[in-house]
Amino acid sequence: MKTTEQSYRSRLERVTAYLHANLESDIGMDELSEVACLSSYHWHRIYTAMSGETVANTLRRLRLQRAADRLANSDMEIAKIAALAQYGSQDAFSRAFKEAYNDSPAAYRQRGSHAAFKAANTKADAQGFKVSVEHLSAVRCISVPHAGPYLQIDAAMAQLFGTLAQAELLGPQTQMQAIFYDDPDLVAENQLRSAACTPCSDDTEIPSGTKELLRPAGSYAKLEYTGPYADMKDAYRWLYGVWLPQSGYDISDHPGFESYLNSPVDTKPADLRSDIYLPIEVAS
Repeated sequence: MKTTEQSYRSRLERVTAYLHANLESDIGMDELSEVACLSSYHWHRIYTAMSGETVANTLRRLRLQRAADRLANSDMEIAKIAALAQYGSQDAFSRAFKEAYNDSPAAYRQRGSHAAFKAANTKADAQGFKVSVEHLSAVRCISVPHAGPYLQIDAAMAQLFGTLAQAELLGPQTQMQAIFYDDPDLVAENQLRSAACTPCSDDTEIPSGTKELLRPAGSYAKLEYTGPYADMKDAYRWLYGVWLPQSGYDISDHPGFESYLNSPVDTKPADLRSDIYLPIEVAS
């Protein structure tokens, strides 16, 4: 039974990786069944049961997330964004985007949650968002490394949670986190280093296909963030460029991380809750 589940998890991971790598292409069900090495009828039922959503919903969610990133963080024309998201018309894209993000693409570009951080950056307003300072102990983690755009760490997260389930380590208290090593404003997107991770006990055996990661002890500024993952870039710019210089703290040399408090599989983008942890130390 366990061997069969491991086989299905492995097939699911292959399909998930393929979806992430080909979001801007027309992906057919027969094509995915070949990746899974199962018939279309059976593999799709298995995928839905094990992932919690249909393949169509996964594709729609990931494509719209990438579109939201382009709307918030680039000047790309909406028609081109719609085409890259595999919508046959801008109207069809606008309807799908509004259903997911509660706003049209043009309105989201102007007033999404990123807009509030951009306004605070312009005004150098360090009081507009809730930040607390916490000291955290060192934590041992199970991790899956990711190289490339930070917003595409979903693939590593899916691999991590599939492996945890296969190793019978996945439970209701399992935390979803990601650690980030590079500055996306200085390092090329395809060279950015990060890792999907979850804390584990000292006696937990690290599953095959994952790596042990030690998150060091230290002080962190925690920003309680609500909204789409695509809007986080401006939240980071506010933390680094506005809050930090007025805080009395310096940045420390260990990496920051994010903790995700609910799941994009069953939560609207506007309602996603995340804690952003910025590593700090008392200014000398």
